[in-house]
Amino acid sequence: MYSGRRRRTPRSSTLPIRVNSYKPIPPQTAPLAAGSPPAQRAVNRVRMISSRGTPPRQDAVSLPTTVTPESLLITLPIPPSVNHQYATVNGRRLLSSAGRAYKSQVGQQVWVALAQSPCRTDLLHCLQSSRLALSIRFFFTSALRRDVDGGLKIAQDALCEGLGLNDNRIVETHLYKDLDKINPRIEVSLSAAH
Repeated sequence: MYSGRRRRTPRSSTLPIRVNSYKPIPPQTAPLAAGSPPAQRAVNRVRMISSRGTPPRQDAVSLPTTVTPESLLITLPIPPSVNHQYATVNGRRLLSSAGRAYKSQVGQQVWVALAQSPCRTDLLHCLQSSRLALSIRFFFTSALRRDVDGGLKIAQDALCEGLGLNDNRIVETHLYKDLDKINPRIEVSLSAAH
């Protein structure tokens, strides 16, 4: 009886598979002399693969957080790109899991910074009773990959949520774009607007 389906036969030739691995190549089992060309090529290859394959760490350089009675200066990780901040579910635009994780991480960092500061009460009182100025300096790994305003909204929302503020109190915004291939980050300053 004919079922209408064509029977698939396995391919006779194998297709090449491309495998990307970001782990360094293990050393060769046979020891090579330190100065021999094959040994030097192997060392150079491991260095090349490990330098290009491992993403830069968000916490490679730990910059200090400054909390004064009038301002907060804090270093935060780079926010997800606009394409990864929101997702459409059943026709509704919602914050994606990457966006929620970023807001949670920023909230924790702000909470820790405030908990360690002796002038947190004065800062919160100042921020809650005045108009605010926000300054964000983005340090990207490449000048051409990200727009300077792509991370503004989520960084602003995350910072204000962490402080328990409504972000409509911000009346002044300054954005800057710099490069740092080793330590991508954002440096955020929130203070009373003058």
